[in-house]
Amino acid sequence: MGESGRSTRWAGLIPAGYSAVLTTLITGPLLGSGYLLLRDAVSTPRSYLTDSALGLGDAAPRAVPQDALLAALSPIVDGGLLVKAILIVALWAAGYGAAVLARELLAVSLGPQLVATTLTLWNPFVAERLLQGHWSLLAGYAALPWTALAAYRLRSAISPGRRYSAVAAWGALAGCLAAAGLTPTGSLLAGCVALLTVGRRNLPGTLVLLVAASAPWLAATALSGAGAEPSDSTGVAAFAARAEPGLGTLGSLAGLGGIWNADAVPDSRTTPIALVATILLLAVVASGIRSVLTAVPEDRAGLHVRRTLFALAVAVVVVPALASTGWGMEVMRWLVVEIPGAGLLRDTQKYVALAVPAFALCAAAGCRALAARIAARTTKPTENQEFSGGGSAAIPVAVLFAVLLVAPLLDLAFGVGGSVRPVHYPLGWQRVAEKIDAPGDVAVLPGGMF
Repeated sequence: MGESGRSTRWAGLIPAGYSAVLTTLITGPLLGSGYLLLRDAVSTPRSYLTDSALGLGDAAPRAVPQDALLAALSPIVDGGLLVKAILIVALWAAGYGAAVLARELLAVSLGPQLVATTLTLWNPFVAERLLQGHWSLLAGYAALPWTALAAYRLRSAISPGRRYSAVAAWGALAGCLAAAGLTPTGSLLAGCVALLTVGRRNLPGTLVLLVAASAPWLAATALSGAGAEPSDSTGVAAFAARAEPGLGTLGSLAGLGGIWNADAVPDSRTTPIALVATILLLAVVASGIRSVLTAVPEDRAGLHVRRTLFALAVAVVVVPALASTGWGMEVMRWLVVEIPGAGLLRDTQKYVALAVPAFALCAAAGCRALAARIAARTTKPTENQEFSGGGSAAIPVAVLFAVLLVAPLLDLAFGVGGSVRPVHYPLGWQRVAEKIDAPGDVAVLPGGMF
């Protein structure tokens, strides 16, 4: 292997390593022994294939096939370890996927790729969903950049240049949709990206893959009849996106925050720092919008994907903001009452995840554009300075952008300020488990959801 080949290989490994470093900084406490037990995240040593795990109970199958997967694997691998491993791998994959997406859709150098990784991992959405215990939702989040990349490669496979194999592209897309299908919401997120970006010719095949990846929860919904029941309309107001200090609802969503649960928010987002963080985030994103929406020579497939992702980002910020208004909530109440399965749409803020791939691309493009302008002052401008790498200025600018993104949200580090940490169950847990591990019914009092 020549010198250039080795350098290219190392350049490809650096974003993966950088994503691993950021993921470790975020999830550090979870590397120790114990179980994730925080709000919606409940991990135990062993899970079982009950009707609820299969989505055949009275409740809507919102955790299918997630719970069935844990039930199938926990006899082999401790359930607590499985949950932590899935979460950590998902965050790493999200960050690395953003770097690869920026490299292929924008042809950016290493510095801008690292900026894309930073924005994807170090943002309020990740912090708030960690605090809410939505580890499986973050698995769907991780699939988004890879889904967009698979769609791009699929479109490129039928282009005159044929840069990629169509078979490999279809396989990658199937894998992305399967990984995102750990929960119904993940399927919706990845499916939305896939259907909007693959192009008309690939829509039928993509739809078949999406239905296949969603089959576990679609079948459970049909067999249990839960999908035919209307959702509780009172949950619309409870799950509406929430305004953060000095931002309003629209500003909170644009800053990738605004989760409905005020208790699942890092401390920095409850102060005026949230406003500063949002201004800096949007400034970084805005710096690259022009480049993202401008055609790269001989890459019509990439232009379509980039523009589609940007339009989607605008939509998933504006629509949830409108849904949190008085008339917007009335529309949502009508939807969840009249349309079966529309209860999945109540937590509108989680769909802001769809904005992150475009935000990451814009941040990477902005880094390259600023580096190119700095380089142009010291060197002779090239014919296409807009799409040059920016030379030696790219890394310093990338460091600057990373600081602007990380500094206002320092409390994301170490398990969001230590809140996301493993717990150890007392000895009484095992004693009770042994007593009820026998045929017969078990009553849990007082009655209700736990």
